[in-house]
Amino acid sequence: MQVTDLASQSAFRLIGVHTKSKAPHGATTRDEELQLAIENRRKQLAQCIWIRQRVEATLDTGESLIVLGDFNDGPGVNGYENLFARSGVEIVMGEHTDASQALFEPHAQIFLDPRQGWALASSRFYIGKYKRYMNALLDYVMVSPDLYYTTRPDWRIWHPFDDPECFENPEMQHALLTASDHFPVSVDLHF
Repeated sequence: MQVTDLASQSAFRLIGVHTKSKAPHGATTRDEELQLAIENRRKQLAQCIWIRQRVEATLDTGESLIVLGDFNDGPGVNGYENLFARSGVEIVMGEHTDASQALFEPHAQIFLDPRQGWALASSRFYIGKYKRYMNALLDYVMVSPDLYYTTRPDWRIWHPFDDPECFENPEMQHALLTASDHFPVSVDLHF
């Protein structure tokens, strides 16, 4: 989809993403769980490779690009990632490509640095077995190099507990907790 910012007349392309979940739904044994988890990761990585091809084709035309959505993945999300050397997010970002072809996403970058001692989350799931919530960073907004360097983007995860403005607003906090098990991720571009 091509979008034009009416105020600046700047055009950019959007690629919306919702990749396959890696969760082994339907597995009844540990072996089935392992097999389904690996199969699901393969499918998800194939989707991310396809998306990366679209990213490169778009960047080759010189168009500005934003790739955003639910990747159901992220650097270091689970151990199966080690079987395939990297996450789908890293593939789409172009971690091992020329800088002119790499997308920027600061939240993902935090997880690529093993020295980081803190975590971000854009989703929250209740795990009945442990009677606890699991937080995960699964949602991203990636921008092309030209947008990164010219629009001074400001990223935000609208987390009801981690974002101070959301936490201090009870109505916003309640809305975020009841609307979905994912929290919005946004980027403000300053043209």
